[in-house]
Amino acid sequence: MHFLTNKIEFPDVSEASSEGLLAVGGDLSTERILHAYANGIFPWFEDEEPLLWWSPDPRFVLFPKELKISKSMAQLLKKNPFKVTFNKDFEAVIEQCAITKREGQLGTWITDDMKEAYINLHKLGYAKSVEVWQNNKLVGGLYGVDLGNKMFCGESMFAKVSNASKVGFIQFFQKHDYKIVDCQIYTKHLESLGARHISRDEFLKYL
Repeated sequence: MHFLTNKIEFPDVSEASSEGLLAVGGDLSTERILHAYANGIFPWFEDEEPLLWWSPDPRFVLFPKELKISKSMAQLLKKNPFKVTFNKDFEAVIEQCAITKREGQLGTWITDDMKEAYINLHKLGYAKSVEVWQNNKLVGGLYGVDLGNKMFCGESMFAKVSNASKVGFIQFFQKHDYKIVDCQIYTKHLESLGARHISRDEFLKYL
């Protein structure tokens, strides 16, 4: 187990545990977070836990060219039941992601410190949001980090209305020229959209 100091550095990702845990501690400064993402590492921990940094192998990713749109979803997209915007209300999206209850998760990993850190990244142009609206109400969305290398590092999404986050996800990647989306860890939701595992070594090549 590696314990981080004030110095902005991480051990080599090959030293991560079998679950992908690489290091503990440090801080959520903009410099450290960007350094982490640039090296295939991301923070993930629940409230009242120490700051944990991960680099799993294999890595769960989605290639936008492999995006799967079911017949029912295609029909829904044609009906255009939602208004989708980009970077209109980042703070509202991250707040909704933080308070959304998820199966098998006791608390939230989007702590107040995490929210502040990613809001700062958004102000600097690194973190982006997708908002999904229905009747002028925010009913879905997602946010993540863009390092400017054709990769979008997805962080979290939420939906108050069925398929809202999926519609936002699909439209965002249809309208932006990303080559790969870092989904970090497996979820059935993202698998249904075409996400799959690749080796960490292959993932790092995209960075």
